[in-house]
Amino acid sequence: MTFRGFRVSAAAAVALALGLSLGAQQPPAIKRTVVSKADLAGCTDREAVMVWVEIPVGAAEGKHLHNAEVFGFVTEGTLTLENEGAAKVTLKAGDHFTYAPGKWHEAVNVGTTPAKIAVVFVAEKGKPLTVPAKQG
Repeated sequence: MTFRGFRVSAAAAVALALGLSLGAQQPPAIKRTVVSKADLAGCTDREAVMVWVEIPVGAAEGKHLHNAEVFGFVTEGTLTLENEGAAKVTLKAGDHFTYAPGKWHEAVNVGTTPAKIAVVFVAEKGKPLTVPAKQG
């Protein structure tokens, strides 16, 4: 192999390695921050949980359900919501949504900026707040 052939082969190997590593990158993570958690007065089996959710551009939550009533308010961005038993909707800043307990749903950021959502859960104590759908 000539020196020129070696350079071409080395350059191809580097390009391939870069391409594989770029293709293997994980999508940006969805950020969920619990802002507040408190017992409900006069209701021993429920609690209120306030969560700030940030969904990066192009990210999807993945189908999941909650053991809770869910009340959400979109403060920034644009997203689609699929909610079991309802038509897919597109929401933007200023829009709101609700989910009933045990209903499968998923949000996807279809906008050009991160989507930010303020969410309040009225959750069953002692049960997981979120249950992801099984993959595969």
